[in-house]
Amino acid sequence: MGTRGRLMVVWYFLLIRPQRAQAKKRAETLSAIRRGDQVVTAGGLVGKVTKVVDDKELEVEIADGVRVRVVRSGIADVRVKGEPVKADAA
Repeated sequence: MGTRGRLMVVWYFLLIRPQRAQAKKRAETLSAIRRGDQVVTAGGLVGKVTKVVDDKELEVEIADGVRVRVVRSGIADVRVKGEPVKADAA
């Protein structure tokens, strides 16, 4: 195996393989979102899932009586039911 082949093996184990594992974990997390879960959108809004519309969309309540539809890919973080929101030390 030449230098080029060794370099490809190193790239695979250091970059490509971990990225694939991370992408798979994210896809599993997004597909497991259920009603009642607390989510953080990519825009930074924190809300509670009130309805799973379909495979691609969720209805999220971001304030009392204020519900928005969010695409699953727009979810940045999923918090477990009942997990408190971490307050920033100001």
